[in-house]
Amino acid sequence: MSEQLKNSLEQAEQDGKFIRTIRSFVKREGRLTKGQACAIEENWSKMGLEHKNGLLDFTEIFGNSNDVILEIGFGMGKSLVEMAKNAPDKNFIGIEVHRPGVGACLGDAAEAGITNLRVFEHDAIEVLADCIADGSLAGLQLFFPDPWHKTRHHKRRIVQPAFAQNLRTKLKLGGVFHMATDWENYAEHMLEVMQVAEGYKNLSQENNYVPRPEFRPLTKFEQRGHRLGHGVWDLMFERIA
Repeated sequence: MSEQLKNSLEQAEQDGKFIRTIRSFVKREGRLTKGQACAIEENWSKMGLEHKNGLLDFTEIFGNSNDVILEIGFGMGKSLVEMAKNAPDKNFIGIEVHRPGVGACLGDAAEAGITNLRVFEHDAIEVLADCIADGSLAGLQLFFPDPWHKTRHHKRRIVQPAFAQNLRTKLKLGGVFHMATDWENYAEHMLEVMQVAEGYKNLSQENNYVPRPEFRPLTKFEQRGHRLGHGVWDLMFERIA
């Protein structure tokens, strides 16, 4: 990397801009099943969103002015589909780079007859920068992101000071950034970053973690973790400025 480019990136980060060299994921592509492929082919025109189309008009996309919740990295989408099904008065946008997960999510959403869900198959950093208007989201969700548990990899964790500020610009005043992780060290890292993040208020009464809210479905993964004595930590921070 040239010194000029390095300086430009550092200045952009200081200014709170989205850094395109940072990715919200590591690509680990699995095999696309026939069912997932069919789900994408049959439902993409109705539920798929394209990064190349630029800034979204939520009212045009959903046909209403309901609050919009965006989830970064929805995995196979079961939790996201269940939330959309249980909250028809809200609109949901999911972002996932792994095609099998996109296919699974679209298939489940179609089977459930859900109309308040749209999906990107693209990097979340670029979607947020190019497709989501400032101050437009009622909520942002980041559930069980890659913990990068080795100390030397902690810098790769997506929850960092610049990322928190980038998300804040996309939230409405009163909008909430909701995180969950099953790695205690990452929970501590998230809390450390968010406690000093400008413009946020911790919604925890103890100023640390919140109980899992009822609207976040308990996944099979979590249920297994509970049986094995593993913890899960939820953090919720409201945009106040």
